[in-house]
Amino acid sequence: MNTPTLISRHKMFNGHHERYRHASAATGTDMTFAVYLPPQALQGYQVPVLYWLSGLTCTDENFSTKAGAQRFAAQWGMALVMPDTSPRGDDVADDERYDLGQGAGFYVNAVEAPWAAHYQMYDYVAHELPALIEAHFPVTDKRSISGHSMGGHGALQIALKNPGRYAAVSAFAPIVNPSETPWGQKAFTAYLGGDQTTWAQYDSTKLVQTASAKLPILIDQGGGDDFYPQELQPEKFAAAARGNGFHVQFNLRPGYDHSYYFIASFIDSHIEFHADALGL
Repeated sequence: MNTPTLISRHKMFNGHHERYRHASAATGTDMTFAVYLPPQALQGYQVPVLYWLSGLTCTDENFSTKAGAQRFAAQWGMALVMPDTSPRGDDVADDERYDLGQGAGFYVNAVEAPWAAHYQMYDYVAHELPALIEAHFPVTDKRSISGHSMGGHGALQIALKNPGRYAAVSAFAPIVNPSETPWGQKAFTAYLGGDQTTWAQYDSTKLVQTASAKLPILIDQGGGDDFYPQELQPEKFAAAARGNGFHVQFNLRPGYDHSYYFIASFIDSHIEFHADALGL
């Protein structure tokens, strides 16, 4: 496993916010990620990790600079890991639309050309990145996962498909039923082809109906979100999850939109939710 190369480091709340680049075997490209190491990690302690998956058009920097999560990660003593949302580069397939291609990997393993060559974001996030983080940073193998919009879709389906790997999962305005919504149908058709049995492997509302490990789930949805309820159908997911014995905390937040103003307003409760699940 190659050693990640440091791009930048900033002191925050007595910890370090750092960005790295590394050669990814999963995507066949260089990938960028950020990690926030709380003060406890700089004092010789190993800490658990919360993985954050961002939404359409984002890089690792949107959450890093807008959510204010580092303050609460420092308080609870957990690391934050924030990957990019897709492979990037001149040789990486792209599309002129914002919701397909670079910045829109949808956390799947693409099987259709030209996407299959590099768009292996499921393997990258679920397998390669955690192995790299645990090999090179002062962290334990205790993990949680969270995300926003497309990243909420990624967090939920990755957690549901990997029982025992994550202590909890949370999401802001997640795409929970991509097989039946315009964003998901466009991306899944491009990346996965027309076989909807393949789509079901990445659809959280379908996955949760048979998932065995009943990890805790927290979802916040803004009532003023322009994409709710056509693209975002969290109530459908919550009903399916509860029907299979999951404990789901679902909050519909009146007046809040799809932006990082919404995320920043409630990120403290999500960090606390994961801290409790991680035993902090």
